[in-house]
Order: sequence, then structure tokens, then C-alpha cells
Amino acid sequence: MTRASSSADSDTASHMSITYGRVLLKISGEAFCAPAGFGIDGEELKLIAREIHAAARPSVQLAVVVGGGNFIRGKQLAEDGVIPQEVADQMGMLGTVINGLALKEAMERLGQPARVLSAINVSSVAETFIQGRALRHLEKGRIVVFVAGTGNPFCTTDSAASLRAAQIRADVVLKATKVDGIYDKDPHEHHDAVRFEKITFSDAIAKNLKVMDISAFDMCRQRRIPIVVFNMKRPGHIAAVVGGESYGTKVTV
Repeated sequence: MTRASSSADSDTASHMSITYGRVLLKISGEAFCAPAGFGIDGEELKLIAREIHAAARPSVQLAVVVGGGNFIRGKQLAEDGVIPQEVADQMGMLGTVINGLALKEAMERLGQPARVLSAINVSSVAETFIQGRALRHLEKGRIVVFVAGTGNPFCTTDSAASLRAAQIRADVVLKATKVDGIYDKDPHEHHDAVRFEKITFSDAIAKNLKVMDISAFDMCRQRRIPIVVFNMKRPGHIAAVVGGESYGTKVTV
């Protein structure tokens, strides 16, 4: 695998050039389970919590959007023809609630205050999302975990990440993945895949790079919110990217 530009090694951070004050981190549901696994793996959960806790600092307000693919993928379930997609998507939203609650508890065990805000009404276990409430929690130094996507079917959690980033006026969206950035083709299948260090939203959409869906890209483009795609499984990467170090691929206007 090669990179589109730069002579520096992909694992070597550049000097800090940007410090983000308010960050939206998107984590997929699959990050919560072992490779090819299902549900929540305790060790993976603790790893995520430790990495987020390490990234939390007084100068940074951090929010997280979690996916639910470790429990259910609404689109795939709907394609089987047994459950309508809108119902399957609602089931997926409940999967994100489970992940969010688990992440909150894991972070609070580390001494990191956190709150779960849901786009659907599950008031017995989580607060209902209100923009002002989310901002207040962030200002008080609490990590806010957004669950249930946008609360609507036919919308991905990537779109939820872009929406919440716009609503909390985030400086950046961090998209945590299993690879170290955006490639021109699947690096797991193609050894000659090229990683982009930087790419514009327009080019990412034109090249049909399937790291986030087009609606998520477009919302960030309109709001001029950059996206950084990076490998969260490498220790310290979340903290490094939050601090402005150059890891992964940065998508800008």
C-alpha cells in the first residue's frame, strides 16, 4: 500500500498544526466486538473507553456518535424481505443505544464523566437529544455519546455524525475506522492501494470513495467541517488526531 503524497512514514506524526476545541468522533458498531464477532466484547469496549479517555482534556469538548452494526444492520435485514427497512432501521437504532450505554459506563469507570443523548425516546435509560442540553454537557467537560442515529429510518449513523457535528458546531469530524485513512480502493484486497493524505469533499464524492455516505460528506462540505479518517485501533491515535497531529486522511472543502 502506498500513499498519494508525502515522504514521511504513515505512522509518524507531523508537528501539531491544529488544535480542535470541539470534536465529533464517529465509531462504528463493529469496533465494539472482536473481529468477525458479534455484540460487545469487554476488552474491545475497554480499549475504546481508554482511548477516548486519553483524548479527553480540559481544552477539548468531545462528543461521540456510535453505530450499531455489531448487533444489527437494518439495510441488510430489510434486504432479506422479512422486515420493512423502516422497522429494521429502528431495530438498528436500538443497537446503538446498547453500545452507547456500554461506552458511557466504561468511561465513567475510568473517572470520565459522560452522558448518553438519544434521538429516540428511551427516557428510562438515556436523555432525549436537545441541542442546548448537548452543548451544556460539553461545556461542563462531559463526553456526550449520541445514540439512535438521527432518529429516522433510511439514514445512516454517518449522516447522524455529520448532523450532530453541525448542531454542536464541531471543529472537526473524526471518523474512526480499521484502516489508516482513505484509499483509492480496498487496501485489504489490493496491495497497490494508494492512501490519500488530503482530499477535497468534491473529489471524494466524484471518486465514489465509500468511507462515509454521500449525504454525510455533503453536509460537512456545506458546513465547512473537515473530516479526518484514521485507524482508531492503534493506541494513542484518537488523542493524537484530537491534538491536531497528522494521521490518516483529511477531507476538506
